[in-house]
Amino acid sequence: MSRSTLFFLQTPLLPGFGLSFGVSVLYLSLVILLPLSALLLYVSDMTWAQYWFAISDPRVVQTYKVTISAAFFSTLAVLVIGLLLAWIITRYDFPGRRIVDALIDLPFALPTSVAGLTLATLLVPNGWIGQWLGFKVAYAYAGIIVAMVFTSIPFVVRTVQPVLQDLGAEYEEAARTLGANRLQTFRHVVLPTLTPALVTGGSQAFIRSLGEFGAVIMIAGNIPYKTEVSSLMIFVRLQEFNYPAAAAIASVILMASLTLLFILQVVQGRLFAWQRQGR
Repeated sequence: MSRSTLFFLQTPLLPGFGLSFGVSVLYLSLVILLPLSALLLYVSDMTWAQYWFAISDPRVVQTYKVTISAAFFSTLAVLVIGLLLAWIITRYDFPGRRIVDALIDLPFALPTSVAGLTLATLLVPNGWIGQWLGFKVAYAYAGIIVAMVFTSIPFVVRTVQPVLQDLGAEYEEAARTLGANRLQTFRHVVLPTLTPALVTGGSQAFIRSLGEFGAVIMIAGNIPYKTEVSSLMIFVRLQEFNYPAAAAIASVILMASLTLLFILQVVQGRLFAWQRQGR
């Protein structure tokens, strides 16, 4: 193997690479790897029968279904809403544009429990918005989806927005000059370029929704077998002082998230390699 292919033997582009790399590894070890390893080590003390009983309880299995289905539907909604928001912020100049752009990051700054309480107050049947909907949102399955959309929408907007800025409006103008209508321009010019960003943002939004807790429990009603999510079941098991069961359920969510992240990296590295090559 040549010297240039060995990672640690390459000449760094920036000074202080060794120190920066060491700090990064230390941070990953202390904040991420060690806690995850401790969780898996704690679960390893359980027998397979105990582990399977903890994760296959009918109530727990139902929380998996509720969490995954709500995350799926919320991700679909986030992809549409996030793309529209990114398009409006990037392509149009209007009064209050900077305010709208800043509000996109509000779910990152706002405590999720406060967001859930606010959404529940607005969407209850007699709330400001809920009284006009005609169907129940707060303390129902729909409330879970709304909470997940609120907390995960910045992932899509902030992933798509830079791609739209780099794309520029001149490509759309060139397509229209060649005779393409708006739909053809979007399908053949804009969408192929945005696909990697949409996949990345949508995957991150889905993974974020799987672990959402504060916003969901404030608006879902937490009805067993109906509106309970997996993160809530972990909290319930902790309140019951059943720490092994809580760790077992957490390990399932952890494995699901890590698997999705690995799949995302494979998709980005192989299917979208053409974009990095400038094709």
